Amino acid sequence: METFEEYVEVGANRSVHAPEGSGPHACPCCGYLTLDSRGWYQICPVCFWEDDGQDDHDADEIRRGGPNHGLSLTQARLNFQQIGA
Repeated sequence: METFEEYVEVGANRSVHAPEGSGPHACPCCGYLTLDSRGWYQICPVCFWEDDGQDDHDADEIRRGGPNHGLSLTQARLNFQQIGA
């Protein structure tokens, strides 16, 4: 089990970040231009993905203790395609 500090360090090293207000940016889950920044934990109003910086390079990872409740980005994308959320 990883500690919170390990989670933050790993996430910071692999996350996609863009400064606040630099958007609009596409949500990594649904693809709609709903985010003002990337990696700053904004919640997409279309699919409800909380953007912790996860993207294609680590889409299959489940970030323990992450904001998306045990869902990988890949699984969230499938959910969005199938049920719209």
